[in-house]
Amino acid sequence: MNCSSCPRNCKIDRENVSGFCGVGKNLTLAKATLHWGEEPILSSGKGSGAIFFSGCNLRCVYCQNYKVSRGFGKEISIKRLSEIFKELEDLGANNINLVTPTHFIDQILQAFELYKPQIPIVYNSSGYEKVESLKRLEGIVDIYLPDFKYSDNMLAQKYSKCPNYVETAKNAILEMRRQTKDVVVDGLMKSGLIIRHLMLPNAIDNTLGVIDWINENFSKDTYISLMGQYIPYGDSFKFEELKRKIKPIEYKIAINRLYNYGFLNSFVQDLDSAQTTFIPEFNLDGV
Repeated sequence: MNCSSCPRNCKIDRENVSGFCGVGKNLTLAKATLHWGEEPILSSGKGSGAIFFSGCNLRCVYCQNYKVSRGFGKEISIKRLSEIFKELEDLGANNINLVTPTHFIDQILQAFELYKPQIPIVYNSSGYEKVESLKRLEGIVDIYLPDFKYSDNMLAQKYSKCPNYVETAKNAILEMRRQTKDVVVDGLMKSGLIIRHLMLPNAIDNTLGVIDWINENFSKDTYISLMGQYIPYGDSFKFEELKRKIKPIEYKIAINRLYNYGFLNSFVQDLDSAQTTFIPEFNLDGV
């Protein structure tokens, strides 16, 4: 299994050693639970059925799920994953929310062959995706929830060791839109696309660049989630500019840009959400 499922193309034999993502071939999960921390049209009411996959192909220095992105979790079988789909569905989950699934696409597709839930499937990722891999998900994924982290590849390299993030994420998000043109929202989202952006301190130009690109390429009814929940975490303390939260003025500038463009479907946060108490406890629940 010389892995090339993500844009890293690390070509590592994950049968025997971990890839750049930090995990091997076997499915590894950190948590599977009802989760209310997503956007309201995904998690209101009974909650989103979140499955947190271990490892990550981006591994940002400031990752809010740092422990999981570095590989914490328990190895499970493909059959067990299909059972987790059913268990979350039986608990009344609004959807099945695949969190950071990129490096396990093959195994996830096999699990869906064993059991395909009758609720929407959410693909929740960093946005650093191969178009070819996303095309394999067409007709299976109902809702794409990508982050668009950077409009500046210098920042992408500095914080995520990813010098080609911008162009790669743009192509991926455009493919996600192609697959989900028929947006359906009936209280909760049934199908569609939500583009997320986590603001970083001292990087307002990066955020405005993200918003500008969305404005140039997407209709005004596009759902955008502008997140101000950043807190210094993980390895962010190695970078002086990342050692603080977002300032209200930074968030205000970004929100004004969104609304001035007419993106009225935008989700914004109370900056009080920038607390560690909002980070899930990863304890193998539901695995």
